[in-house]
Amino acid sequence: MTPETRPFDSKMPARILVIKLRHHGDMLLITPVIQTLRQRYPDAKIDVLLYEETRDMLAANTDIHHIYGIDRKWKKQGQRHLIAMEWGLLRTLRKQHYDLVLNLADQWRSAIVTRFTGAPQRIGFDFPKRRHPIWRFCHTVLASTQAHNSLHTVQQNLSILAPLGIEVQNAPAKMGYSEADWQTCKALLPEGLTGGYIVVQPTSRWFFKCWREDRMSAVINALSADGYTVVLTSGPDAKEKQMVDTIIAGCPNARLVSLAGKLTLRQLGALIDHARLFIGVDSVPMHMAAALNTPLVALFGPSKLTFWRPWQAQGEVIWAGDYGPLPDPDAIDTRTDERYLDLIPEEEVIAAARRVLA
Repeated sequence: MTPETRPFDSKMPARILVIKLRHHGDMLLITPVIQTLRQRYPDAKIDVLLYEETRDMLAANTDIHHIYGIDRKWKKQGQRHLIAMEWGLLRTLRKQHYDLVLNLADQWRSAIVTRFTGAPQRIGFDFPKRRHPIWRFCHTVLASTQAHNSLHTVQQNLSILAPLGIEVQNAPAKMGYSEADWQTCKALLPEGLTGGYIVVQPTSRWFFKCWREDRMSAVINALSADGYTVVLTSGPDAKEKQMVDTIIAGCPNARLVSLAGKLTLRQLGALIDHARLFIGVDSVPMHMAAALNTPLVALFGPSKLTFWRPWQAQGEVIWAGDYGPLPDPDAIDTRTDERYLDLIPEEEVIAAARRVLA
């Protein structure tokens, strides 16, 4: 089925809505689309619709006029509350009188919202799994996904601009934070430590993406012996903090500070932005480090490298698949206790860190 190619109104859109309903890292990787829209339509007001829990990723982005959120906690308060809140959101969006809606999501819910805005120009993707009359009805144009299997997620997102005559492949991602976020970080760091440190984020929300604790301890010990202070971070989840505690136990004499579970995402962004180096696994902080242009060493696998490698990163990506066989990412049981990154030797990570620091 061929995507629709109805002609566009040539006038510059004054109000634009970008829709993406996914995880934190996915939200950071739509910022190249937002930045490109800002450059092409400098006077437009660009809004974003996202899942409420991911708001922090875009809250400090100065290219965005307003953020609307769908709170997935609404349904916990009953069906009546959920319907009332979603209906109120739909009415609010319709009142904005958008000229252009870009639906980057693949959920039916996002298509219905797109249609309900009443915008005269509504672009979605021609996803094979959504080749249905209702999906086409919700959009005025569908952008091709034919090349998506060979493109990074950022490039996939940017391809939604093709029907607008905007052909971009390499726009940068953007992670924002405030001065208050940095001041909070400084208050938690030892006095005088305001730069030159190494941030190590060993955890991911998916533990099959994590590396063995003893190997991360060995990396920290080596870099501490080289004279660097390491700041260890993680999310607030108890399992993540337990992993950090195990790593710390293996570094009794290291120059080490733990801020595990103590920072918001924007505060973590500020911490990473002032670091000499970031070391981490395939996770949101890895994408943040790339967006902030902080040199990094990323331990990667078994996710799809083409889609999810850190975008335009400075530093080195160490792919576990170079050291042994990895399963098909689509076949992995995300509840597994197996650590696929364990294929990567600690010596490789230490050597990569020293090269990037040199």
